[in-house]
Amino acid sequence: MSTRKFATLFALTVLACWLAIPSFADSQARIVRLSQVDGDVQIDRNTGQGYEKAFLNSPITQGVKLQSGSGRAEIEFEDGSTLRVTPGAVVEFSELAMRDSGARASSVNLQAGTAYLNFKGGKPAQEFLLSFGNQKLVLGKSAHLRVEMKADDATVAVFKGDVDVQSASATVEVEKKHSATFDLAGTNPYTLTSSLESDPYDDWDKQQEKYHEQYRTSSWNSYSPYAYGASDLNYYGSFYNMPGYGMMWQPYLVGAGWDPFMAGAWMWYPGAGYTWVSSYPWGWTPYRYGSWTYLPTYGWFWQPGNSWAGWNTVPRVTNPPRQFAFPRPPGSPGQTLVVNRSTVSSPVGAMQNRIQFGSDSAGLGVARGSVRNLGKISRQVETSTAARGTVQTPLGGSAARLPAASRVSSPRGGSMPRSAPATGGGSPRMSAPSSRSSAPSSQGSPHR
Repeated sequence: MSTRKFATLFALTVLACWLAIPSFADSQARIVRLSQVDGDVQIDRNTGQGYEKAFLNSPITQGVKLQSGSGRAEIEFEDGSTLRVTPGAVVEFSELAMRDSGARASSVNLQAGTAYLNFKGGKPAQEFLLSFGNQKLVLGKSAHLRVEMKADDATVAVFKGDVDVQSASATVEVEKKHSATFDLAGTNPYTLTSSLESDPYDDWDKQQEKYHEQYRTSSWNSYSPYAYGASDLNYYGSFYNMPGYGMMWQPYLVGAGWDPFMAGAWMWYPGAGYTWVSSYPWGWTPYRYGSWTYLPTYGWFWQPGNSWAGWNTVPRVTNPPRQFAFPRPPGSPGQTLVVNRSTVSSPVGAMQNRIQFGSDSAGLGVARGSVRNLGKISRQVETSTAARGTVQTPLGGSAARLPAASRVSSPRGGSMPRSAPATGGGSPRMSAPSSRSSAPSSQGSPHR
């Protein structure tokens, strides 16, 4: 066989193998984000293995189920809509699809407990169905509501907008600041009330929403057509205009020894194979889109890129340093491989060990309140060392100081948050004892 024929055959073989690789982006399936995990939350990823410990930043796909046990969780949709579940909730994502028309279709079934839905509506077209018992909410415009399932009845409380609740016998319109209680046995159809009863988790829902509103800014639209993950990127890092590369994002407080793959897990998804799930609280968008690039002296940056059509199961890496070791997925399907090198060489992970509180000692993320406090230290250290051209981070590692001209102020101003959403009400985002990540330690696979 001639060299040219061999090269052609080889190229065709490689192309065929590449086309055969399963990908979320190859179908009309959609992926949304498990954006917060606090306490005991279990996930059934529709792999046939049943429930297992939920990981922060896990992709939520059609058929996935969550049960919150004694914990609570938040799910972010592409447009920034959020679903929050309190302890004791069971929820199934029965449909996450893209219509041929381009409309996003979401069907969520609340089987037990309480859920808060903040639906954004708007464009592109959305079809959102939230079902509970024999009732269902079909949403087409923005609304903020709470659904509480009890043994004998279910109550819909509307904070914003107005919704139609459909049942076998009637369609009930529930207006803003009204509630409706439905008899699940069907003996008494429903009761309308022109008031709202408070719930212990209302404050948590409000504080979570306040956080997203404060840090998910319109400037993000210049980088991404999606809203999920934007709040955490704006809170935990900033964009910089790097000469020769353009706009790039880097998390705060990372030193020369840090790389983006020090903490996370390889997880198996049917039809897609292994995907990398980062345990960093900001670790959604930088691992799903664009690529990670290493710049000598400055360290690792995430570069958004120009295309958002594809969804990366394996993050893209360019120009890695010589000593870089990219974590490899397991050799056989169906497993979960946890990676945790942050306690050795990651400055963020090292500080997390120092500030860990309570029983969440296995967390791989960083509590948001702690990052805010470290940011104050970082600014003080940076000011005192500006003349030397480098910054000794409070974590003991050395991080190259970016030229002042290359820094891009975050939407809220400053290189670190100067203010944060109000604390109180037990908000896990602002409480140092609570980390947003609940990924287990590197000792084996997740607990069941």
